[in-house]
Amino acid sequence: MTLRFNIGQKIQDTQISQDGVFITYLNKFAKFWIKKLNLEEHPEGGYFVNTYRSDKTIDLRDYNGVRYACTAIYYLLTGNQFSSFHIMKSDETWHFYLGSSITLHILDSKGRLNEKILGPNFNDGERFQVVVKSGCWFAASVNEKKSYSLVGCTVSPGFDYRDWKMGDRKLLTKMYPQHKWIIEKYTKPD
Repeated sequence: MTLRFNIGQKIQDTQISQDGVFITYLNKFAKFWIKKLNLEEHPEGGYFVNTYRSDKTIDLRDYNGVRYACTAIYYLLTGNQFSSFHIMKSDETWHFYLGSSITLHILDSKGRLNEKILGPNFNDGERFQVVVKSGCWFAASVNEKKSYSLVGCTVSPGFDYRDWKMGDRKLLTKMYPQHKWIIEKYTKPD
């Protein structure tokens, strides 16, 4: 089977084979996007770059200060990387761009686990956009481990580290013991 990827103006082909040609190519492809988009390592895992901050700011009581009305990033995960469980004060919309589909593992305020798939295969239940509501703990993982996922994330009111918290494995397990297996899988060890 031959796959074709459009990299800028150049079309690249690669064969899927038993000897890992496909794996090597996709690692190079992810590296291409990391370099091309000037992505940096993200504290949750993966790579990102800020792409937009609105000119407009808003002052909200719930946020204890001024925030941009909206912000956006490119975000890339490779193979076995994941975005660790974290929580935000704002809603976040994820947008699919390239590569493998990605699963968002969302723990809502009532302790329910919802898994939403971001990707291009609508017949398989995937969607180009998925919204994570504020106040939900969530993580993300690449579905094709030999691939990568390039997505975008839009946050409104805009992202600010004061409104973001990384999940603590012990605390989340205590809060949601019924989801211990997934919390342990998508948090960093203590």
